Amino acid sequence: MPSSARPSRFHGRVPREERCAAPGCREAGEFRAPVSSHRSPDGPPPYRWLCLDHVREFNAGYNFFEGMSADQIMAAQSPTAGWETESRTFRPAGSADLPPRWADFKDPMDALGARFRQRMDAARREAATPGLSREEQDAMQLMALPADADRAALRRRYSELVRKYHPDRNGGDRSFETRLGAVVEAYQLLRKSKAFA
Repeated sequence: MPSSARPSRFHGRVPREERCAAPGCREAGEFRAPVSSHRSPDGPPPYRWLCLDHVREFNAGYNFFEGMSADQIMAAQSPTAGWETESRTFRPAGSADLPPRWADFKDPMDALGARFRQRMDAARREAATPGLSREEQDAMQLMALPADADRAALRRRYSELVRKYHPDRNGGDRSFETRLGAVVEAYQLLRKSKAFA
């Protein structure tokens, strides 16, 4: 059947002029398939380009679980398979203020529960510090100050955070400047607050 009669939309199809890698095939190789079905720890395998018929033939003979034990197959089919794999972080290595990673949770529901607990903690803080405005409570949270903190504790915490986020303490890394600015702003707000007078 000529390729012009085939539907133009297939998942993974890349229109190309080059021929299919299958010996003797004259169709265009528009679908990528690995040269070998064996997985390598060194990264993705080399690929070749096949026509629709030959990629279907390749897929029919492909067995993801080939060479795995029964326990490995069960682990690969688990609903949380891959959850414990550490994902790429988008901050420089050695960051002083990284949020929890997905890999820190054994179950996806734990991550959702952590978010709920965060909101509940904010509600408790608001109830514990009724004399503070919402901005002041947010500043207290940013600086990780307890509700009963006094002016000396505020100064001490401010000093710790400035040292933690300052570029001179992070090998010249300026990626914490935004966080440092937020800490300075929070300190300026809180030191003028009636709660710290």
